[in-house]
Amino acid sequence: MKILVVGKGGREHALITAMHESATGTELYCFPGSDAISELAEVVDVDGLDSLISWMKEHEIDLCVAGEESYLVKGEGLANLCEQEGIPCWGPHKQSAQLEASKEFAKDFMLRHGIPTGRAVGCADADEARVAIDGVYPTVLKFDGLAAGKGVAVCPDEVTAEEFLNEVMVERKFGKGRLLVEECLVGPEVSIFAAVVDGEYLIFTPARDYKRAYDGDEGPNTGGMGAVASRQLIDDGLLKTIEETIVQPTVKGLVDDGLPYRGFIYFGLMLTESGPKIIEYNCRFGDPECQAVMPLVGGDLARFCADGAAGILSSGRLSFSDGWSVCLVRASAGYPESSRSGDIISGIESVVDSGTEVKLYHAGTKKNAEGEWETNGGRVLAVVAGGETRSSAVESAYLALANVSFEGMQSRSDIGVFNF
Repeated sequence: MKILVVGKGGREHALITAMHESATGTELYCFPGSDAISELAEVVDVDGLDSLISWMKEHEIDLCVAGEESYLVKGEGLANLCEQEGIPCWGPHKQSAQLEASKEFAKDFMLRHGIPTGRAVGCADADEARVAIDGVYPTVLKFDGLAAGKGVAVCPDEVTAEEFLNEVMVERKFGKGRLLVEECLVGPEVSIFAAVVDGEYLIFTPARDYKRAYDGDEGPNTGGMGAVASRQLIDDGLLKTIEETIVQPTVKGLVDDGLPYRGFIYFGLMLTESGPKIIEYNCRFGDPECQAVMPLVGGDLARFCADGAAGILSSGRLSFSDGWSVCLVRASAGYPESSRSGDIISGIESVVDSGTEVKLYHAGTKKNAEGEWETNGGRVLAVVAGGETRSSAVESAYLALANVSFEGMQSRSDIGVFNF
């Protein structure tokens, strides 16, 4: 089966690795890809989405998998264009992907279908946002569009709120767009992932993302400094409540609203005192949660996604480990405000060749002219290890991570240890 995965980061490296390990024989391709991904999949050299569609049609690709969110809403939309050309696509149509691309669209969807969430007001400019905040802190400010996981700020006071308003609504750090002023929900967070095929779904292993840059969940928000995943992360009763109050009504709402959906969906949840509430949707797997979850997924992911793109939810093709998986991120100097490239990375081979169940996924790396790995982005790579218990997985992951180093590297030392 010829499969092309769209994306270039750690999430796509994890997905391609899982498909490479699938029982179904695969011929793997990726766009835009990376030096690391090219070791498992042929990188396609085209100049944009339209050219990619033409390339897939010419090369008779059997399945396109949307990893990166931007292509779902770029131009006419990846899935929409694939459908026009008869290419099966595992990823939602552009109109459905607005659940991630527009925070206001998502909030209206939640309210319309009675899905528990925080109160929110949409604002066109900074003045409207100040009126909506009305001196109530902490408050949550969200840029309405895509911002690579960095368009949200939890503001404890007026100073931090003004800083974010200036960046987003005056300097336009993320481009043009509206802003959502949202109620600040309090409680532990959990990430729930599901594969959705029209009106059916399969829930994957729950995960927890560590978004703050520093230990103790301090510092600025990042795209994620690590994650833990396990079916033991939350109890069966809570998972059933989440399924009945959030997952089921979301899937039904998509059908009722005529929003076609075949692909992964992410539910970012806050476990409040009054029950689980949804913070946001992503119309793909989370990053770095994907890197933590994929090693716990057994079976034939390639065939599962192909069946899903054809309208069949073949749940029996997958199995899920009952153990734990811990993902640790090494980030570059300056992250998340900026990132430094060109720092030589040492120790990658010692992790890859360790002969253990430890996995290493590349996110922001490249090979230089001498064939050495060097940094090429904010989150550079992730080391993932599993175990029957959380503590054993944490220990294995940090032992493996200690082998990897580069100048200016940043990591948290409490992933899987600090409890929200």
